[in-house]
Amino acid sequence: MNTPLIRRPDGNGASAEAVPAVPAATGATGASDGYLLPATWPGIGAQAAAALGMLTGLWVAVSPWFIILQYAGGNAAAVNLISGLAVAAVGAFALAGPRGFAGLQSGSALLGVWLIIAGPILNHKHPIADSMYWSNSWAGGVLIALAAASLAAIALRWPARR
Repeated sequence: MNTPLIRRPDGNGASAEAVPAVPAATGATGASDGYLLPATWPGIGAQAAAALGMLTGLWVAVSPWFIILQYAGGNAAAVNLISGLAVAAVGAFALAGPRGFAGLQSGSALLGVWLIIAGPILNHKHPIADSMYWSNSWAGGVLIALAAASLAAIALRWPARR
């Protein structure tokens, strides 16, 4: 029958120090001092939504190189690049620290709305391809849904204060 080690053995087989039953909070999670990894499903869900939002922003930023956005002019490519990098930055900041997470996800939802309405606004000066409408509308809808899921996960994580 095996018994668990109560003491850490030395090099010569003697036990000098006791092994703690519960790992210490610092260093055991692999996180830095100011930011602990999420331990609950809502926390993990909020971070997953932020990561997916960041990937969606990266898609929007690089989509001008994969699909035709505009038949003449370059303002659609510039708008997608700037908007995509802004969305990716919001997702990265949301993953980097827990403070201001709800505000960052609200900003991501607003950027999703911008992606949906940017095509018709840009269409007044130069004709926009249908692929830009579809790509940006889907990306904007995904961002809005991810932001709503993150905000719901945050609301579940903290109980209502009375």
